[in-house]
This record gives sequence, structure tokens and C-alpha cells, in this order.
Amino acid sequence: MIEVKDLHKSFEKTSVLKGISTSFERGKTNLIIGQSGSGKTVFLKSILGLFTPEKGEIVFDGNPMGEMNQEERSTLREDMGMVFQGSALFDSMTVEENVMFPMQMFTGAPQDEILERANLAIQRVNLIDANKKLPSEISGGMKKRVAIARAIVMNPKYLFCDEPNSGLDPKTAILIDNLIQEITQEYQITTVINTHDMNSVMEIGEKIVFLENGRKEWEGNNKEIFKTDNEAVSNFVYSSELFKKVREVYLNDLK
Repeated sequence: MIEVKDLHKSFEKTSVLKGISTSFERGKTNLIIGQSGSGKTVFLKSILGLFTPEKGEIVFDGNPMGEMNQEERSTLREDMGMVFQGSALFDSMTVEENVMFPMQMFTGAPQDEILERANLAIQRVNLIDANKKLPSEISGGMKKRVAIARAIVMNPKYLFCDEPNSGLDPKTAILIDNLIQEITQEYQITTVINTHDMNSVMEIGEKIVFLENGRKEWEGNNKEIFKTDNEAVSNFVYSSELFKKVREVYLNDLK
């Protein structure tokens, strides 16, 4: 579990995060949503330790990050897996080499063990006959799978995904969502996903934190979001006619 307590972050004189408190549960897909400029990216980077808040606390399984020494922070970083928006694969490395990279960087494991672990991760994300291919030789959806395999190869306790469906067609996006949720539940990872994708919200939003102007405006799950009377959430999530109709059908079924 990750607990966030009264988090504040500013840049020069501009306050970006204004006292956010929430928690992200282990074994669940936890989503951060909100309009551009709501503070989502700064919030995620603060949890990752890339930004230092002026006030507040981030606690990883009972251990406050602000009280950690350098060695403890290094250990925490090794417990984190990250799926970047653009996959961020190394163009000159094969799929297999990309997945092996974190273990080569952060562990002293022998090469045969690294190769075995990489292949297990590649198999887990259902990539077939892609080990020796370069990123330029595979599709966008396959690149996301490689990024997920690389993120889980070290068996992380925490998985962070920044817009994992960016640039994907709707069908592939759903497959990636389902894969992330399966891995989260299977390995009991604390997964935090920063997303604009409303399909993700409806499909895998086991915990949803909605930010507006640097504050937590609402939190709940993908069932509760259908029933909320929070105007800001409704205006954001149900901005399209399609989702308005989906909500109407859902509410009618409850009657």
C-alpha cells in the first residue's frame, strides 16, 4: 500500500498540489484521472520521488519516504516498476535485451539467471517470437507489452504506468488494460496508473482518484463513479455522448 498524506508541491510561486491525501491499495489497479493541468503528472512524479514536496508525507508499506536514507531510497527504487507513456525502449536493443536491462543495471545476478527471468516476463505478457526483434520491427501494442515485461522483470512491489494506452487503438488499449490488471492481481502489486482513457476508468478502475486544480475532488471505484453526483467528475468523465448513454443504462439497470 502507498499512503499519501496532505501533499503540497509548488514551483516558484505556483501551487500545483494543494493538500492531497489518499491511499493506493495492494493488488488493485489504482487510477489517477483529471483534466490537463490538474496536477496528475506532478502527483505521480512526487510519489516516484522525482519531486520533493514542501509539505506532506508519502508512505510505502508503513515506511515514510521522507525519512529514508540513501540506501533505503535505492532499495525502494528497485522495488518500483515503470511503464512510460511512449514505452521508452532502447532502439538499438532487442526486445530481450530491453527486458534484461533493469536486472543488468541493478542486480549482480548471473547472466543465465537474468536471461531466464527476462524470458519469463516476456512469456507472461504473451509476446511470441519477438525476443530478437528490435523495437522498430514490432507494433505499438507489442512495444507496450515489452515495456510491461521490463517493468515487472525484477518482481516490483509497486508498478507505475503513465498513460499506458497512449497511441493505441481501442481494442489494443483494452488488451493492455486487462494485462496490467491481471499482473497486478497475480503478483499482488500496488499499481498506480496516470490516465486520460475513460475506457480504462470503466474497465479497470478499482480505485479512482480524480484531481482538479491540484486537489483531490473525488475518489471511489468504477461502480461508484456511475452514481456520483459530483459535478466536476460528471463533467469530466461524461463529456461524451457515448459515456452519458452508458451511465444512463447502468443507472436504469439499478432501478
